[in-house]
Amino acid sequence: MSLLFKEGFDYAFDSKGCDTCQGKCCIGESGNIWINKFEIENLSKHLNITLNDLRIKYLEKRGYKYSIKEVQLSEDNYACVFFNLNKKQCSIYEARPTQCRTFPFWDYFKNNKEEVIQECPAIKDL
Repeated sequence: MSLLFKEGFDYAFDSKGCDTCQGKCCIGESGNIWINKFEIENLSKHLNITLNDLRIKYLEKRGYKYSIKEVQLSEDNYACVFFNLNKKQCSIYEARPTQCRTFPFWDYFKNNKEEVIQECPAIKDL
């Protein structure tokens, strides 16, 4: 078992759990998928498209920040526009933003551990 730990969290993450998950961290209620300037530039290069095309096709301006667009699957069910629904995996994995890279070790889950345990089968309670 290849467990990942992070100081301050009373659970671990087993990446092997992703094999059976079907992408629950990329599908669900609508939310923000924050992406910063550096990540936007990196993603533009990764996709081999201009910054302007990336912003128009894949990003939404929310206040002074950008969020990756979502695709509505059903009434209250959305998926990140970069989540490949057929393969059940991220199509930009190498260029995914920090928010995605740091899941499930978000400060929010320090006080809401049961929520992340329900969402993510890769979570191992300590």
